[in-house]
Amino acid sequence: MESQQGARRDSADVGRNRERRRQRRLLRIAVVLGPVAGYLWYRILAGDPVSLADLALPAVDPIYLITGVFFALLILLLLAQVVVSGRSPHLVYRPEQIDVSMDDVKGLGPVKEEVQRSLDLFLAGRTFRREMGGTPRRGLLFEGPPGTGKTHMAKAMAREAGVPFLYVSGTSFQSMYYGATARKIRAYFRALRKAARAEGGAIGFIEEIDAIATVRHGMPMAPAGSVAPSAPVASSAVTCCGGLEGLPLQSSRASVARAGGTTVSAMTSEGVGGVVNELLVQMQSFDEPTGAQQLLGRLVDAVNLLLPAHRQLPRPKVEPVDVLLIAATNRADSLDPALLRPGRFDRRLTFDAPDQRGRREVLDHFLSRKAHEAELDDDERRDALAGITAGSTPVMIENLLDEALVNAVRRGAGAMSWKDVEHARLVTSVGLGSPVGYTAREARLIATHEAGHAVVAHLVAPQRRLEVLTIIKRAGALGLLAHGDAEEVWTRSRSELVSLVQIAFGGQVAEELAFGDVSTGPSSDLAYATRIGAQMVGAAGMASSLVSFAAAEGSPGGEGLVGRVLGDAHARAQLEELLGAQRDAVRALLGANTHLVAALRDALLERHELIGHEITDVLAAAGPPVEVPGVSAAPLPPAAVVLPATGPAAAPTVGA
Repeated sequence: MESQQGARRDSADVGRNRERRRQRRLLRIAVVLGPVAGYLWYRILAGDPVSLADLALPAVDPIYLITGVFFALLILLLLAQVVVSGRSPHLVYRPEQIDVSMDDVKGLGPVKEEVQRSLDLFLAGRTFRREMGGTPRRGLLFEGPPGTGKTHMAKAMAREAGVPFLYVSGTSFQSMYYGATARKIRAYFRALRKAARAEGGAIGFIEEIDAIATVRHGMPMAPAGSVAPSAPVASSAVTCCGGLEGLPLQSSRASVARAGGTTVSAMTSEGVGGVVNELLVQMQSFDEPTGAQQLLGRLVDAVNLLLPAHRQLPRPKVEPVDVLLIAATNRADSLDPALLRPGRFDRRLTFDAPDQRGRREVLDHFLSRKAHEAELDDDERRDALAGITAGSTPVMIENLLDEALVNAVRRGAGAMSWKDVEHARLVTSVGLGSPVGYTAREARLIATHEAGHAVVAHLVAPQRRLEVLTIIKRAGALGLLAHGDAEEVWTRSRSELVSLVQIAFGGQVAEELAFGDVSTGPSSDLAYATRIGAQMVGAAGMASSLVSFAAAEGSPGGEGLVGRVLGDAHARAQLEELLGAQRDAVRALLGANTHLVAALRDALLERHELIGHEITDVLAAAGPPVEVPGVSAAPLPPAAVVLPATGPAAAPTVGA
């Protein structure tokens, strides 16, 4: 495979141009050193070889020598400050130094295909320009959340193309000296053009370009539609029991705040406008003539002034260099819009967290390099692991497997097992367990609370997978139930949202039935249920009103969706009715299935933590559930209302 890629690179325009450059360099060396070598051989053959004694140096007074050296060093020091402050901060990687290939890029699907097309255009840029009349792509913008493979992909492209890779961070351009940032940008693009002329092509990569390319004052922001599309609905939720205050829900992906005005950065003395202007100019400089071409052009112009019009000498033709500039950012909406037009960044590629198929590719790739037991080679196990890591980026998946290896080392094993992966996922997603000295009543209360969540989830949402049930304190939660979708989903139906509300009420109702009282633990559960209910009532048209309070999102002085729903008397009444009805349904369900709650409660008190099938094993051993009409799980109606993946129900919940 590597030899085929090398042959393809060598036969492409970039490879042929590199070979021509190499032959010209050898020819120049021969032209310069040939006469010198001939003269030296002539002296040797004539019996009069060149000797160092022939080079008599003149005598210099030491005082003059010391004075001259002092002033020379002083001048060099002053010049060095100017040169260093404007020196390009990039690092150059040769293709053989890069250990990432396109075969190592997994889970990106269509993005990888588009990158490969852009790479093919880059390799055949001369043919595409001369024979087909096209304009090769000069810039690619990689946008997306951290850890989705943007830098990884850029390095793989440089190795695939076999050209130098000039890496630079956007923050490294910043300087406290006036004009130094612009000089660094000019120096970087000068180095990029020089490397491309010497090697037949070059790839430049600017990490976190938003550090130097934010929107200029008075320019419009990038349109909201250009923001990367949201990731799939989060398939995992954590229902917790806690202390006096509940931690707030994490913001849903759709409600992530976007910049609403001009961003002004104090990164340089010359300000944002001057830096962005310099960057815009340099991105159009790939056809800039070299110093020799400029000198030759001036000579030709001088001669043409003396020649008649029909005998004018042609000026030297400037051939554009084969350069591909790649920039990465996770704040594409804050970039200056002038950067995003064709001719600068010709293509914008969004790197999202991979889907289930992509995560399976990533898992196969990483597991092929990490020690693991045979059970992790089973396709069902790997498919299950790909399913429960919904929303994870490749970096997060690699970190999960590394944490599993750490757990294997801790128990004295040389390879990770499935239980190591489950433990690692619990630690990375929820947090380390902290031992707490519960009183006997507190332990029984928390175990009952979590058992209520698990029983309701088992009965009303069979499409969800029960992952972890624990009464060990983690991340501020005294206990928790982690549950997720058995399959990756992108939307939520009304029945699914209702089941999530019911699961949230399971803990409070279980406490009330067992103790005749409730604690402060369900506070975060109530907040979660309220947010889901507000989404159903105020945005999805799942109540008696079709008015969407989400239409006012982003209005000046407007509060969030929940606040608008609670502030409207009619909508609040609908929300109260919805939540009250589901709480009553859960009370009826748990009242008929107290044996299941008791079984899970006793198992938690004994083992403190149940993972995966251990939860369902306890429920199966406790006996069959008692169905309650209108509450137990039923098939979804054929015309179920579908909620886009933009509401609080799509976000994982964390309670204290």
